[in-house]
Amino acid sequence: MSVISTPAQAPKGAPLARRNRTSGAQRRAVALFIAPFGILFLAFYAIPIVYAVVQSLLTVEREGTFGKPRQVFGGFVQYEQVFQNTAFWESVGRVLLFGVVQVPIMLGLALLFALLLDSPLLKGKKFFRLAFFAPYAVPGVIAAIMWGFLYSPSLSPFGAVTSNVDFLGGNLVLWAIANIVTWVYVGYNMLIIYSSLLAIPTEIYEAARLDGASNIQIAWRIKIPLVIPAIILTAVFSIIGTLQLLAEPQTLRSFSSAINSTFTPNLAVYTTASVPNYNLAAAFSVVLALATFILSFVFLKSTQRKVTQ
Repeated sequence: MSVISTPAQAPKGAPLARRNRTSGAQRRAVALFIAPFGILFLAFYAIPIVYAVVQSLLTVEREGTFGKPRQVFGGFVQYEQVFQNTAFWESVGRVLLFGVVQVPIMLGLALLFALLLDSPLLKGKKFFRLAFFAPYAVPGVIAAIMWGFLYSPSLSPFGAVTSNVDFLGGNLVLWAIANIVTWVYVGYNMLIIYSSLLAIPTEIYEAARLDGASNIQIAWRIKIPLVIPAIILTAVFSIIGTLQLLAEPQTLRSFSSAINSTFTPNLAVYTTASVPNYNLAAAFSVVLALATFILSFVFLKSTQRKVTQ
């Protein structure tokens, strides 16, 4: 009589236990990779925002004229001062005007340069790609100093122009700053749009050429519509950057008397904090951050709605 041996059966809960161990290891691995970002996000983004909001709700009191200052909860006292500060809101209107004119010009040039780089007719693409992007490698302060010398009638090598056109005067200094910002950031936005162009399948172009489309028609009817999401992205970045304008006007103050301490919102915040009045500066910052968020959100939603229609 032969005995048939059967393999030992694993306990029913073994596969579930192995899956639990695997999923636990995966969660620990994900947490390990996310931890550096999470720590930096908390340390340099979330905590400073919370700290600024808390500071904006405080106010300074003294016992007598020369008493020791102490911070107490003041509610929305600082925000009342923000909304009553006409210089701050004039600076907000100034940068909004700046953005309405400068951002479309900058993005238009970025789109034009990206289309040129993507054109099969352009020779020396590596050189032009580097030439268009090179200004972005120049720090904003250095760029402002360089252009400040070019604008100054007594220092500029183009004295015949700067002696007749006051680029640093009250009527043109805002657009002189716009020229600096455009010169610096066109290449950065161009690379974003150009990367989007490179992601378009070449079969679409080949089919269009077979239908008799010219390079201009391909660019207008195929390339530009397909890179609209990249253009929207660069526009949102530009709106945020416009409301954060600081380095260029701060640097050009040494060249132009037309730039005062509240020329832009960020310059007003910097000046207020230098007094020092940190609580009011924090309230300025919170209001500016909310305005930037609302403006960017409204622009993003409105453009997305138009794209989907």
